[in-house]
Amino acid sequence: MGWAETLIAVDWGTTNRRAYRLGRGGAVEDRLEDDKGILAVPAGGFPAAVEEIRARLGDLPMLMGGMVGSNRGWVEAPYVPCPAGLPELAGSLKWVEEGRVAIVPGVCFAEGEAADVMRGEEVQILGAYGEGTIPADALVCHPGTHNKWVKLENGRIVRFRTVMTGELFNLLREHSILSDLLAGETVPGPAFDAGVARGLACAELTADLFSIRARVLLGKAPREEAASYASGLLIGNDVRTGLAAAGRARGDGPVYVMGRPDLTRLYAAALAQAGREAQELEGDEAFLCGIRHLAELVQ
Repeated sequence: MGWAETLIAVDWGTTNRRAYRLGRGGAVEDRLEDDKGILAVPAGGFPAAVEEIRARLGDLPMLMGGMVGSNRGWVEAPYVPCPAGLPELAGSLKWVEEGRVAIVPGVCFAEGEAADVMRGEEVQILGAYGEGTIPADALVCHPGTHNKWVKLENGRIVRFRTVMTGELFNLLREHSILSDLLAGETVPGPAFDAGVARGLACAELTADLFSIRARVLLGKAPREEAASYASGLLIGNDVRTGLAAAGRARGDGPVYVMGRPDLTRLYAAALAQAGREAQELEGDEAFLCGIRHLAELVQ
């Protein structure tokens, strides 16, 4: 590694944080994972939270990505505009402690009326490219609370679109008239596929969401399938939006679906219905690849 032979990589999100001690060659020697995301850190509490990581993983240089660099995090790391690749991120690190602690900037896209931002996903996506897991020209789907559809050209992020699918599903599950129907497990299968088909076919999402309740009340659908159908409806609409935003024709190359396996399998199933091949990638390993490549570029 260029900047530090051994370091701590931190993926610090809104609700969770994951930290890894990387040894020579980038091997993971130890890790920490908990629910102390940025929202759980009190005002002025980040230095102490960082020391907690060091107490567990060692007194080492630290490279952080994710919401820790947002305006609600420790120190704000300004967005790098598209097109953005590993060199642009490495050249715009926000040094909290010069030469010792840095935060990876997010990426922003602005064109005409369009505007979008990301933090954390860029490390995974560009890490996968740097590792050769995805090609220099690719379409990446990154499911999560806020799903990202990202176009890479020549190894750089050139544009992306965020869809609030995960957050919307959680809000419906916890705070809506549908909450009692959405407590069940979401799994691929006939109910999920039916929801995907509807989501891909039309743009009447808000009306179709209410119909989930009506279908159960009127005996047109079983209660136990409501969660899977709702998930399929949302993800189908998400895929419809993402493929349209990417501007790629049916039958183009694979979509690289990156993230948690329980989410990537749902999006892969929806993409198959849309006529697109999907290749699933694990997000945590891609994050570590991104950190390794960024460390090599730090001067």
